[in-house]
Amino acid sequence: MSEFSVQSETRNSNQLRWIGICSLIIVAIIARFIPHPPNFSPVGAVALFSGALLVDRRLALFVPLVILAITDAFIGFHWLVPVVYGCFLINVLLGRWVGLDRQPLMIGVAALAGSVQFFLLTNLANWWAYYPHTREGFLENYVLAIPYFQNTVAGDLIFTTVLFGGWNLAERYVHGLRDLRQTSEV
Repeated sequence: MSEFSVQSETRNSNQLRWIGICSLIIVAIIARFIPHPPNFSPVGAVALFSGALLVDRRLALFVPLVILAITDAFIGFHWLVPVVYGCFLINVLLGRWVGLDRQPLMIGVAALAGSVQFFLLTNLANWWAYYPHTREGFLENYVLAIPYFQNTVAGDLIFTTVLFGGWNLAERYVHGLRDLRQTSEV
């Protein structure tokens, strides 16, 4: 294969991947506007997904922030926004840990880790702002947040399965979609 053919194939593959990833971002933006239980959202999964698939680290960090900023402009901002956004950036870093070797167990562990860190950090901030700074206030805050945690875990696992599973199928059946760094054919 000539050097020109390899460069052309790489460019076409990158364009196709970019279109696919942008489509998923648009779907995630739309999904935030569909009525859903509190904390049942695709954003954590998209952050994990972008961390795993986007080569450019800055872009991987930027994707969930764009989704959040666009949708929060309509849904509404609140004082916990910096903590929430920071938690989703942690999900991107978990996605970097998953990397190109996207094994189902690693993806599941990363999704659960993302849910847990989101629960712990956002509720710590909530306790600090709204509850007495006592052991009782701390426990009350976290106990009352358990239903939200269940929704976060369910949303993260479902959307992560859809994104990574769907992408895996697409890479298998759409020629040129597979990241050329994963193959030895080049």
